[in-house]
Amino acid sequence: MTVHLEVAEGVGTLRLDRPPMNALDVAVQERIRELAEEATRRDDVRAVVLYGGEKVFAAGADIKEMRAMDHAAMVLRARGLQDSFTAVARIPKPVVAAVTGYALGGGCELALCADYRIAADNAKLGQPEILLGLIPGAGGTQRLPRLIGPAKAKDLIFTGRQVKADEALAIGLVDRVVPAADVYTEAHAWAAKLAQGPAIALRAAKESIDTGLEADLDTGLTVERTWFAGLFATEDRERGMRSFVEDGPGKAKFR
Repeated sequence: MTVHLEVAEGVGTLRLDRPPMNALDVAVQERIRELAEEATRRDDVRAVVLYGGEKVFAAGADIKEMRAMDHAAMVLRARGLQDSFTAVARIPKPVVAAVTGYALGGGCELALCADYRIAADNAKLGQPEILLGLIPGAGGTQRLPRLIGPAKAKDLIFTGRQVKADEALAIGLVDRVVPAADVYTEAHAWAAKLAQGPAIALRAAKESIDTGLEADLDTGLTVERTWFAGLFATEDRERGMRSFVEDGPGKAKFR
């Protein structure tokens, strides 16, 4: 298999494994979708790490495969490409990308589907599709400007240039930069901590934020209000409040 889902201690690692550069051909895209949907369903997966291995996250699409496609073929395939990445973005659990080496094109777009990005100090990210006479097609023109703003996104997409980890951090494309040897460990620790949290409340927080970003303020507030009230029906809410009153803040143990 070119993509694996490995689960331990509540954390599911969605691991790309197509040497040497984790090129994202159609088979890999479909496998990503399948495993993202599996991670969504599985109760033993409480948080997810996206990881490409020690050397590279994903250097982009399989250009040889893509070159063989004509307009008609891509009309049929483009929706499936987007859907595979959207399945990752819609995992209703915390998702962190552990970015090593190159995250270019589709690799960068996959990292954009995470809630949080931890990058190696040797990482390089970018959307070089313009250099092929194309534009990003797996969500880059939409998720990138929502994350870093339209001007910075246009700079990266118009020029196709790659940014190193320090610039990626400065513009908000990644959230932390750590030594390359520590990337997966740090990402797993972030996910493992949240895997111990209140699962329904985390889902509510993620859905409220993501829905609100795509809607007007009143709609976002309605989603927040509905989830907020609904959480009062959960056992985790009772545990959390009881622990706060009896033991002080931050000591609750959730199931």
